Amino acid sequence: MKTEIVTIRKLDPPESVSDKLSYAGEIIRQGGLVAFPTETVYGLGGDALNPESSRKIYAAKGRPSDNPLIVHIADMAHLDRIVCEIPEKAQKLADAFWPGPLTMIFRKAAGVPYQTTGGLDTVAVRMPSHPLANLFIQKAGGYVAAPSANLSGKPSPTLARYVVQDMDGRIDMIIDADGVEIGLESTIVDVTCDVPVILRPGYITQQMLSSVVGEIDMDVTIYDSDCAHPPKAPGMKYRHYAPKGELVIVEGEPQEVVRYINEQTALHESAGKRTGIIGTQEMMAQYHASSVKDAGSRGDPKTIARCLYTFLREFDDEDIAYIYAESFGGICEDQGFGQAVMNRLLKAAGHRVIHV
Repeated sequence: MKTEIVTIRKLDPPESVSDKLSYAGEIIRQGGLVAFPTETVYGLGGDALNPESSRKIYAAKGRPSDNPLIVHIADMAHLDRIVCEIPEKAQKLADAFWPGPLTMIFRKAAGVPYQTTGGLDTVAVRMPSHPLANLFIQKAGGYVAAPSANLSGKPSPTLARYVVQDMDGRIDMIIDADGVEIGLESTIVDVTCDVPVILRPGYITQQMLSSVVGEIDMDVTIYDSDCAHPPKAPGMKYRHYAPKGELVIVEGEPQEVVRYINEQTALHESAGKRTGIIGTQEMMAQYHASSVKDAGSRGDPKTIARCLYTFLREFDDEDIAYIYAESFGGICEDQGFGQAVMNRLLKAAGHRVIHV
């Protein structure tokens, strides 16, 4: 398959943008696949109501077919067609955070194929705030199933060049727009329960959600890889976001973390292996490795999130065999966006954490 790459930039004339998105939308309507930018990461879109489109998404990504896809909509009025009911708390959350980086899980309507929901009787839905994504969804028919536009298990793409790296020859079109704003996938909340449950943390935090609807639970499997409780969504059981090199998270007192990481990188470098480090601005000058990435200040999880997946992809490009990352644990104490950063980092590392 030849993949067409369509470039859209902020200063392009509106008529040109509209024509390009109409073309992309027609590909979706005809059963094809298009990668497109959202405010979180790039998505791999297909017709959410077409079972064959969902099969193509799974095949293109190499994704397990019991891993549900998120249905993206651009109009609240379209929700009634794909869900059985809209609980009162879900309506309040939609009023507060849609469009935006929040996915909610509802009881699905009969018209949503099981190929889209991973065999579940629930459907995950979100309304992106990215203007290109919103217009593209409208032109594609209003219902676009879209996981992240990467090969399964690899870091999600925040730049079009990494979509091309993974999806060239696998899908019909890639929309190459500017880099995404947030850099991590949406928060996922199960609203089929009396007390909504966060299944994946993201930019919309537990505190933000609870300020709208009161009590919000956090699924116990999010951070505990040894937890005996089964995950509430099939996608939670698979390793994600992993670079090619072995990634280890190091936590402890800052100077001990620096000492341990530098000792390990020196050992690997002496054996001829290239090493990488993800550290914070405050510690950068003390690290030594083939590639050292500055994730910004420890007090700024938004900057860390925006660059995390790009760093993991760059390490792949640089043939880095061993990667060490600070834990960023301190930014999680307020149950804010730092939770999402650590969730993705832990999954990328396969929950390998060293305490020093």
